[in-house]
Amino acid sequence: MSPARLVQTASFLLFAGLLYLAAFPLVPGLPVDAFLRLDPAAALAAVLAGRAWIPAFGAALLALAASAVLGRFFCGWICPLGTTLDVTDRWAGRRSGPTAAWRPLKYQVLLALAAGAFFGVSLVFLVSPLALATRFYGMLAHAAIGAAADILLDAIRPLARNLDWPWLVYADPQVPQFSLQVVSVAMVGLILAAGRLAPRFWCRCLCPAGALFALASFHPLWRRAVSDACIDCGRCQRACPMGAIGDDPHGTSFGECIVCQTCVRICPTEAVAFQRPPAPWPRSDAPRRLDRRRAVAAVSAGTGLALLAVIDPTWPDAHGTVPNSLLRPPGAVPETDFLRRCIGCGLCMKTCPTNTLQPAWLAAGISGLFTPRLTPPIGACEPGCNACGQVCPTGAIRPLPMADKTRAKIGTAFILRHKCIAWEMNRPCLVCDEVCPYDAVALRQMPELAVAVPFVDETRCSGCGLCHHHCPVRPGAAIVVEPVGALRLAEGSYRDAARRMGLTLELKPSSPPMPAPGADAGLPPGFTP
Repeated sequence: MSPARLVQTASFLLFAGLLYLAAFPLVPGLPVDAFLRLDPAAALAAVLAGRAWIPAFGAALLALAASAVLGRFFCGWICPLGTTLDVTDRWAGRRSGPTAAWRPLKYQVLLALAAGAFFGVSLVFLVSPLALATRFYGMLAHAAIGAAADILLDAIRPLARNLDWPWLVYADPQVPQFSLQVVSVAMVGLILAAGRLAPRFWCRCLCPAGALFALASFHPLWRRAVSDACIDCGRCQRACPMGAIGDDPHGTSFGECIVCQTCVRICPTEAVAFQRPPAPWPRSDAPRRLDRRRAVAAVSAGTGLALLAVIDPTWPDAHGTVPNSLLRPPGAVPETDFLRRCIGCGLCMKTCPTNTLQPAWLAAGISGLFTPRLTPPIGACEPGCNACGQVCPTGAIRPLPMADKTRAKIGTAFILRHKCIAWEMNRPCLVCDEVCPYDAVALRQMPELAVAVPFVDETRCSGCGLCHHHCPVRPGAAIVVEPVGALRLAEGSYRDAARRMGLTLELKPSSPPMPAPGADAGLPPGFTP
């Protein structure tokens, strides 16, 4: 295995390892979002749309600077989506489709992305290679592996019982479920299927991060050089996954070369090497230029998409109003800034211990696709967890200390009296009062009813959704959480803000721990068999 392939394999294993460790509780100090920080397309969109520099993306600038020295190495050595394409392209068979005329498309995608971000709308979740890879492996592949493990355990449990292996008999792997999986499969499937047209078609023709790396590595210091031992056999030209070697094997389009060193391995005369050559340096085949007409079309497309997003009725108004069905994680910055910063990577959803964070569909408009939302019917926001803010690479969810996280009000619970067992059926029910970790639900006796009925103290309710999740009324809970009164700050202390608002968000001295996702919680509190 060549050094480049070794680095690529090690990089993918590191990516997979960090993604696996992006789970509650987090390993202190471990940067599980390290790969996302390296994506220059995500950095460009989040910084430009958010109108503020994001320190985590200093790593992306370093990657671009390294490309000026080493060439477009990131695409060939580091990018997990590129590694995935190398594998699937082998299954698809090698093709040499007419991609030369399509190469400028990636610059058009980059311009459209930048134009939309300039007007405050980020659509990077559609085209960021690191966001796509993180979402695919962290949400879809992770859930598929968990489901497969569950099926395998069910099959071998009889044998485990006979062998008296209780650890295997009672093993219960967590299998998180996420919405929009069909959309995720379709998006990644199209990228992989494009390998039938040409190897690494996505990297050649569509990837905006690849476009930025290509611009940075147009004249790298360390580059492909061909000696006089070349016999013009054409093997390197046919084997190059990026089509970076033109009709003359001595020439190279360095902006397209991903330094995979396939040409070095395949050369029968060992005429190819990557080095810092002496003057005169090897010539670079000029890439196909992006003409003015295509550039204007790309900018117009990005501007048009931004306009469509802004005029959408779900786009937040000047007060940051969001639909009643849309709950954001604790620590999420105000909605407009949130939509501008979030890159839809799904890392916060992968990390969430209760699986309550789910990708949004169109509740927040076009630009809100794949942004995280709380779904209390699936799970509640664990009061003792602040993982989502710790893993967010863009600051769309702030990394709050626990003292602030418990005061980051998500919304307010409301009792639907026409559905409530106590209010409507005049039967005793204690569930919402028992499970509330903030003691925000109180039972009071009403003259017209024989049982005590629940009331919600809005100043004590954090909107965590435990009451909603555990409410026994089906279908549809009798107590629901809406983003009314949500506390969302771009900066500053949540404790101070909560105090100024008159909120008393204090956890009970001994709140019962929440069951693990997928675990059988038994009967709700307050009920007996």
